[in-house]
Order: sequence, then C-alpha cells, then structure tokens
Amino acid sequence: MNYRELYSQLEGVYDAGEARAVVRMLLEEAFGLSWADVLGGALERLDSSQERQLTELMSRLQSGEPVQYVVGHAWFCGRRFMVGPGVLIPRPETEELVQWILADGVPAEATLLDIGTGSGCIACTLACEVKDAHVVACDISDVALDIARRNARELGVDVSMMRHDVLSGEPFPLVQLQRAGSVDVVVSNPPYICRHEASSMEDNVLRHEPHEALFVPDDDALLFYRAIAWRAKELLRPGGSIYFEINPDHANELEALVSDMGFSRTTFRDDQFGRCRMMRVDN
Repeated sequence: MNYRELYSQLEGVYDAGEARAVVRMLLEEAFGLSWADVLGGALERLDSSQERQLTELMSRLQSGEPVQYVVGHAWFCGRRFMVGPGVLIPRPETEELVQWILADGVPAEATLLDIGTGSGCIACTLACEVKDAHVVACDISDVALDIARRNARELGVDVSMMRHDVLSGEPFPLVQLQRAGSVDVVVSNPPYICRHEASSMEDNVLRHEPHEALFVPDDDALLFYRAIAWRAKELLRPGGSIYFEINPDHANELEALVSDMGFSRTTFRDDQFGRCRMMRVDN
C-alpha cells in the first residue's frame, strides 16, 4: 500500500489536503515514519503485523474517528498528552490561552485552579512551566480525571485532581480551596457552543468528542462562565485573574456579566485566526 492509496481512502471524510495531513500524522505518530521515510519507500517495507495494524487504524479514520483518538495522543505546547473518547482534543487556541497566562507572569509557588480540566493539558502545562506552582484541576467526568491523572504522571508533575461539578454551587472539596483569597489564577475552557451551532460543526467532532464538554443550552450561553466567575470572585486573591477561552459571539454579554459581579477589568485577545477567543478578568 502506498501513500496515495492511503489518503484516497479518506477523501470522503476529509478534503484532499486534510486527508494527506491526517495520514502523515498517523504514519508519524503510530509508526514513527517521517515524510522522508515515506518518500523513501518505508510503507512498502512494513511487515505483515504492521500492515494489519495500519489497515485497522485506517478503518477507524474512515469512520470519522479523529486521528488523535486513533493514535491515542495529541501535542499541546510541545508536550504529548494522552487523549481518547471522553475528553476534548486540545486545540491551538487553548495553547494560546496558556501562553497568555505564562506571558503575563505567574509568581513562583502560585496556586492555579483549572476548572473543567479534560485531558489535563492546561493544568499539566502550567505545572511544568511555573516554578513550585500548586496546581489544582477539577472535572465532573471520572473518565477525564483518569486521563488527566495519567498525563500528569507521564509528565512527572504534581497536580491535585478532584471531581467537582462547578454548576452545583458546592464548595471545592480540597481544604486549600475553602479559604477566600487563596488562588492566584483561575483558568477554564468550559463548554460554550450553543446547541444551534452544531449544524455548522465538523461531523467527526460531533460524532466522537464529548458533547458535555462542548455544548450549552441555546437559552443560557453563559451558564458555565457565570458559575465559574461566581466561585472565582470568592477564591481569587486581590489582583488575581481568571483566564477564559470564550465563544466570540458572546464576548459582550460575558464582559457585562463579570462587570456586574464587581471584577475590576476585562481584557480580550484574538486567536491566530483573528477571532476574539480569549478573555482575562482581573479581580
């Protein structure tokens, strides 16, 4: 089987350029084959076991399963994170959010809280980058927390993981989060896509990534932001900040919401595609 035959199998799922990119990622991440290896005929030298594995993985791709789930991991801020059904695949705009936090400067030994951690990519990256940070991550999903814990172990970082439903209004179970003014940074990439927007989304996202991590009701787009900001107002030290990934369509509403809650300042930032995708809220 050659490269052209492989990517042609996916042209009903992706456009031609995406099909090529997906196959190249599969070959590199699952078989360790660089583009130079492929050009040098490495596909023709696969043994029978590797050929069977390739056929199985290609079948999963043909069904629309994201390549990151197929290979079992995704890259985020230069580090490899295990992903699978039950957690969102990390996106470039979320990397930009983390880079903003780091560029603003986080004091050593700071306490950082990641709400809705998913794979743990935000929390683990901050734990890697901030000296002696105390990083806490929560999620409502046991599947997500299991994956996040495994990623923390693989990266050798200490992140306190806990199951918590931020919509419940209940206190965080960790003692260190039960004291007002104990947190330097709250960060969250919460569900923010309204249900009516699903019709414009890619089919492989809708069919495979967890809807509970994607969608909010059409009549309450700020559901999670309201709950997170309310808890953060209590937990943040004076001068602390919330960093949100946001839906650009609701930026103005979100700004009004946090202003009404008494936060001192809001700052927006565009992603690499020019969309208002990030927000910092200062306490």
